[in-house]
Amino acid sequence: MENAGAEAPRGQQPPNGVAGMLLHGEFSDMLDDKVRFSVSLTERALTIRRICASPGAADAAVLFSLTDCVGCRSHRGPDGTDVGAYFTAYFYPFKRRWMSAGVSRQRVEQCFRVALVQDPLRNLQEAEKWARAIRDACARQKPRRDEHQNHARDLVRKTDLSQWDALVIMSGDGLLYEVINGLMEREDWQEAIQIPLGILPGGSGNALAASVHHYSQAPPAWNEELLLSCGFLLCKGLVGPMDLVSIHLPSRQRLFSFLSLAWGFVADVDIESEKYRHVGAIRFLMGTLVRLASLRVYQGRLAYLPVKEALKPLKGRPHLLPSTAQRPSLGSSLPCQNAVTNSSDNMVTGKTPAPRRDSRTCTLVDSLLPELDQPLPESWTVVKEVDFILVLAIYQSHLAEDLWTVPGAMADDGVIHLFYVTAGISRPALLRLFLAMEKGAHLACGCPHLVYQKVKALRLEPISPEGMITVDGEMVEYGPVQAQIHPGLARLIGG
Repeated sequence: MENAGAEAPRGQQPPNGVAGMLLHGEFSDMLDDKVRFSVSLTERALTIRRICASPGAADAAVLFSLTDCVGCRSHRGPDGTDVGAYFTAYFYPFKRRWMSAGVSRQRVEQCFRVALVQDPLRNLQEAEKWARAIRDACARQKPRRDEHQNHARDLVRKTDLSQWDALVIMSGDGLLYEVINGLMEREDWQEAIQIPLGILPGGSGNALAASVHHYSQAPPAWNEELLLSCGFLLCKGLVGPMDLVSIHLPSRQRLFSFLSLAWGFVADVDIESEKYRHVGAIRFLMGTLVRLASLRVYQGRLAYLPVKEALKPLKGRPHLLPSTAQRPSLGSSLPCQNAVTNSSDNMVTGKTPAPRRDSRTCTLVDSLLPELDQPLPESWTVVKEVDFILVLAIYQSHLAEDLWTVPGAMADDGVIHLFYVTAGISRPALLRLFLAMEKGAHLACGCPHLVYQKVKALRLEPISPEGMITVDGEMVEYGPVQAQIHPGLARLIGG
């Protein structure tokens, strides 16, 4: 048995039958039947003490917290003549690595042989009882939950990230938005934003989860199938770069976005459908139908920097220097025990280098953007049309589980995919666009009111006094905004 856990002080172990005790028993070691252990299960921990023949020579108990347990199983032994049965619990406690000052989670297995009687079936039933009790107790441990708005943002901004290999969010897109902005608000943001980010769909808006699934070239999936797919991709642990977009608001606040910037119809549906959140992802369909019934037209100005012009930084402003470090491809996996990777085989070439900080300010430089109150360079394209139904800038393939908005997008393509729909489109035509988007066929509809451009930066200036702007589905300050892509700034766990 591995001796790796938190030691409990001698003489302070709860006796059998005390409050909180679920099970207590004595079992032998899986390899040596002469070595026996006293095992106690409480609501919070599994406590193990070796039983010694010499009085007073008992070893200190080893305590394993159930918050570190990922499962337990019962099984028969490999030898068919063995009347005993076994149960094995799997833990990932924090342990100090050899020759290292830091700690990290490392796998520990605790296996015990049950041979209470000579009946193999009864021994197996006892082993199953322990395995089931350990699993049930693990399920009752409270996970880290988002307690209030911006709780996750505050948490990742202050926490010690060195103890984690990755951050995995089980929620909708809004929680990941908080996590990314919390990471970018840290003093060590350059290192913090490099921690791999994973997503499990657990909200009503699961656009990134749907995109990650799509990038793995798997067939479309929804609901439980999407969760299963994303869980499988997390287990593979392959990490690749992900673009982020910096967004400047009227108050000079800067946000970071991984999914979208929306104004008009899409933003209206996103926010107004919050009242239908209890029905899940179908809330967006309900919100779409309601908003179609009273379609709004917005006035504003839109300008963008096409991809072909994006390699020319603004004159007189600092620009981002090429990085000497290559970004890992999807062939680079998360660090794990007994895993060896050849870094020379896991490099991406020919990609736009990840942006770097300005050495004078220690902040990320938006080299393509002038100040929000300054005129735009002549290289930008200004949209003459001032009446819009919607403006959507998106940088992933999906806007929702069932909205395949950019069929050709990738998480690290270095492009903002800009869509806008001009006034004059009929309600049936707009509905057809969104229905076609379920299969990624909206660009083939030939709708004259739909415009699509690949850009590196954009500026949106609403003229209509009322409206909503959303970033990654979250409502932000209304007014002029501008945005710029930062290729490969973050890292995403995908397939």
